[in-house]
Amino acid sequence: MVLEIRLENFFSIKDEIILDFRAANINTEGAKSLSINVIDCNGEKVLKSIGLFGANASGKSNIIKAIDSCQHIIVDSSQYNEGTVFDFVPFKFDDCINKPSVFSIEFVHDDIIYEYSFTLTTTEILKESLYYYPKGKKAKVFVRDETKGIIKTEIYSFADGIISRPFDVATNTSKKTLYLSRASQMDRDICKKLYRFFMLNLWVTFAPLNSKKFDTTIIKELFTQNKDLFLHALSICDSDISNINIIHEQIKGSPMPEYLPAIVNHTHNLIKFETFHKTNPAISFNLLGEESTGTIQLFNMIFYLLEVVKNNKTLMLDEFDLSLHSKIADFIIDLFHAGSKAQFLFTSHNTNLIDVKRFRRDQILFTNKKEDGSTELYSLYDHKDFRENMDAEKGYLQGRFDAIPIIDNSLIALRKILENKKPA
Repeated sequence: MVLEIRLENFFSIKDEIILDFRAANINTEGAKSLSINVIDCNGEKVLKSIGLFGANASGKSNIIKAIDSCQHIIVDSSQYNEGTVFDFVPFKFDDCINKPSVFSIEFVHDDIIYEYSFTLTTTEILKESLYYYPKGKKAKVFVRDETKGIIKTEIYSFADGIISRPFDVATNTSKKTLYLSRASQMDRDICKKLYRFFMLNLWVTFAPLNSKKFDTTIIKELFTQNKDLFLHALSICDSDISNINIIHEQIKGSPMPEYLPAIVNHTHNLIKFETFHKTNPAISFNLLGEESTGTIQLFNMIFYLLEVVKNNKTLMLDEFDLSLHSKIADFIIDLFHAGSKAQFLFTSHNTNLIDVKRFRRDQILFTNKKEDGSTELYSLYDHKDFRENMDAEKGYLQGRFDAIPIIDNSLIALRKILENKKPA
C-alpha cells in the first residue's frame, strides 16, 4: 500500500511534488458517506484512489511516466552496464537538465512502513536510502551517498544485523545500479522482499496476460471465481453475451493465430474462452478470435483489474478511460472502492469524474502548468473556499481551480488564424 510518493526534476516536474495517499481530516457528511473510499491502516486513513485532472501538457502523464521510469530502474538496474542511460529526462529549463532528480516513496508492506528514496542523474545513482518502522519508530536499514568519496565504507552506512554481509553487496554495486536491486539479486532477505513489492505490487500501465505477472493457473482461477463479474461488465457495454465458458486445450504443431499467445504458456497449454449470445445460446464463438475488439479489450482488462483488486496491489494508469464508455470508467473506479486495500492512481480528461459525490475532495487532484513551464500539483481540498454543496465539475470548467487552458476560440480569433493574421 502506497502512502506517499515524491518526485523532483522529472520531465515537466521541476520542484518537488507530493502524491499523498494519506486521507485528509475531513469530517463533513459528504466525506462520511464516502467512507468506502478509504482504507483503515493501523488507525490511519489511506485513500483507495486518486484522480489527476488538468489541461493537456500540464503534466498529468509525466507524473505517471516518472513513477514508471523509477520503478523500471528499481526492477532492472542490477542488469545495467556501462553506457546505460536511465529512461527519463530532467526538467529542461532553468539549467535543471544538469541537476539531479529525486524519487521517494513511503509504503506499507507486510504491515511495516518503509521509506525508500534515491537521487540520480540520467547516467548514475548519487544517493539512496532505506528506512523502516519495525516497532512504530523510524530505523535505518542503509544510507548511500556516492558524493562522500570512492571507498565503499565512506559511501555506505548500514544498521547492524539487518542485511547480512552488506559490504559484499556494496562492492558489487556500481553507480549504474541501485543497492536495493543488487542486494535482491544477491539474495538479501529484506531487499528481496521489497524488490518483489516494486515488481509485483506496484503496477504502472497494463501488463498483457502473457507477462510474468500472469500464468495459466491465475487466469483460470480469476475467471472461475469471478465469472458473474465478467458477464456483468460486458453487459454494461450493452453486449448480448449471455454466457462464457473456459476450455483447457493443448496446442501442437503449426504456429498459433495472432490472437492466441496472450493466453498460452511455455508448455503450449491454451486456455480458450467461448461465448454464447442471447440471440442463439446454442451457438458458441471464440471470444479472442470472433468477438469485437472492444469486448476483447474489456475482457483482458478485467483479468488485470481483478488481480490488482483481489491481491491489494496498487495500479497507476494514464488516461485509464480513453476510448471506454463512461459506465465502464465508473465500473473500474467502483471496483477499487469495493475492494479491501487495492489502490488506483489515474489521469483523466473526463470532467464528469470531478464529482464530490463520488470522490472525497482529497482524492481529486489538479495539475497546472506554471509560467516557467513546470508542473504544479494540488488537490480540491487545498481550495478551502470550496464547499461540498458546490458543483466541482462546473467550477473546474470555469477555471476556478486554474487547471484548464485559457484559449481564445472565438469566431473572430479563428478567422484571423485562417487568414494568417495575428489576433489583436
